[in-house]
Amino acid sequence: MTVYVAEEWSPEEADVLRRYFTNLDGPVFALVNLPEVVKGALFARYSRSPKSLRRLFLDEFVNELDISGDASIDATIGLRRAEELYDRVFFEYGDDSVAQLGGVHLACEQASNLLTKVLEWGRLMSYLEQSTRYIAYDSRIGGRYRYHRDPDVLSSGLGTRYVGDLDRIFDAYAELVPRMQEFFRDRFPKDPADSDFVYRQAIRAKAFDAVRGVLPAASLSNVGIYGTGQGYEALLLRMRAHPLPEARTYADLMLAELRKVIPSFLKRVDLPERGGAWSDYLADRYTAMEELAGRLFPAEVVPQEAPTVALVDFDPEAEVKVVASMLYPFTSLPETQIEARVRAMAVDERLDVVHAYVGERANRRHKPGRALERAHYRFDVLADYGAFRDLQRHRMLTIEWQPLTPRHGYTLPETVRAAGETPAFHQTMERSAELYEALADRFPVAASYAVSLAYRVRFVMDFNAREAMHLLELRTGPQGHPVYRQVGQQMHRLIAEQAGHRALAEAMRFVDHAPEPELERLEAERRAEARRSGSDA
Repeated sequence: MTVYVAEEWSPEEADVLRRYFTNLDGPVFALVNLPEVVKGALFARYSRSPKSLRRLFLDEFVNELDISGDASIDATIGLRRAEELYDRVFFEYGDDSVAQLGGVHLACEQASNLLTKVLEWGRLMSYLEQSTRYIAYDSRIGGRYRYHRDPDVLSSGLGTRYVGDLDRIFDAYAELVPRMQEFFRDRFPKDPADSDFVYRQAIRAKAFDAVRGVLPAASLSNVGIYGTGQGYEALLLRMRAHPLPEARTYADLMLAELRKVIPSFLKRVDLPERGGAWSDYLADRYTAMEELAGRLFPAEVVPQEAPTVALVDFDPEAEVKVVASMLYPFTSLPETQIEARVRAMAVDERLDVVHAYVGERANRRHKPGRALERAHYRFDVLADYGAFRDLQRHRMLTIEWQPLTPRHGYTLPETVRAAGETPAFHQTMERSAELYEALADRFPVAASYAVSLAYRVRFVMDFNAREAMHLLELRTGPQGHPVYRQVGQQMHRLIAEQAGHRALAEAMRFVDHAPEPELERLEAERRAEARRSGSDA
């Protein structure tokens, strides 16, 4: 016997509803065949009505609905009424939560590697970025190499040099990739059990990984984004205030397309007294801090020696607090009383709590609960920009980064050295640095386009132990790039040894400290082929 009471509909009502709802009698259902703004408007009204959503739809929205077509064709609804509702609820009353109720999949193509980091800043959105591991960057678009051509730079006296130097960098990439592939084929002969496809894919990925550091930050990428109206509004406000001209131009392109789908969600973005004022605030704050930091730390100040990965902040008592947090939901006691009891425990007793809470994790996707969020770690990292690109995409942490320059030197992959390609790699890095220096005075922000991905950038990562478990177990996997694998391995060691949080480090049992595998992608390609074969059977 069900505890849910099914609503009753007339035949005419049922005929309408089944086009827009996934069922007519259950308490859980999805909305289909409706524009995003209508879904949002429905939920906005829903939060202020005693009616069920389906009844509300029939009573207050169906009159605008065109049901004259075949039921299999997506329904259409007049947007005017939905937008009027948003004008009242969202725009006039400022109920920002309404803008969380409709989302858009947006394709952002031909964005530079500087712009992709701006696009991927927001925590509450989803991103997929084109990978340098699978794409050969010597392919061209419209007969030109795939890098951003800043209009201001091109129209200056440095425009010809900019194009010429970046073309030469891409030429070097195009020459290095096949040479590195040949080197890896000699070094790692094909296993007879592997198909030609699996072996070829693994060799290509290895070569692309070795050579990707040559590519400049101007290199173009494609990013797929899914986000809510609220997420897009916040992103566009930041982009319109950003010092990178490409970001401001791209914001206008995004706003035009998003307004074709969710116009009401974004009405405030370019209003001078609303979004304009917000973007001005962001831009003014950036300028003020840039000027102040420049006075406090002039360019001639030399950076002190620092490790590649430094644990700069942690709570020495975190494990006691985490154990107390693990016990909290299973008692009726105040947290201070629980924590006092934990402090009086022997080490073995605390470990028993940790082991029970973490459980028998069969794989890295088995995640313990939120008690691990009580411990925090802050790392100062100096790694190449290619590795930073991958680490930056972990959105549930706090990350800040400094401008990309050649100041901190670059990472030379050991495989490039072993293949005898150091001179070609070094020559390309020199060309990149010299172009940056030529651009820096006149174009201080756009100059970073010239910096190759092998150059190091300094960034800070601040996250709790639960995110550490996710990040470190994922990024130290054998299929990962060697540079960010090493960063993750060092972080894990520092959590265990410097912070002394050995119980928490032990809970991260799928952190992989094994040396760099011969072909990182080989096992993954084998598994993918096995899945394909299974689906074809």
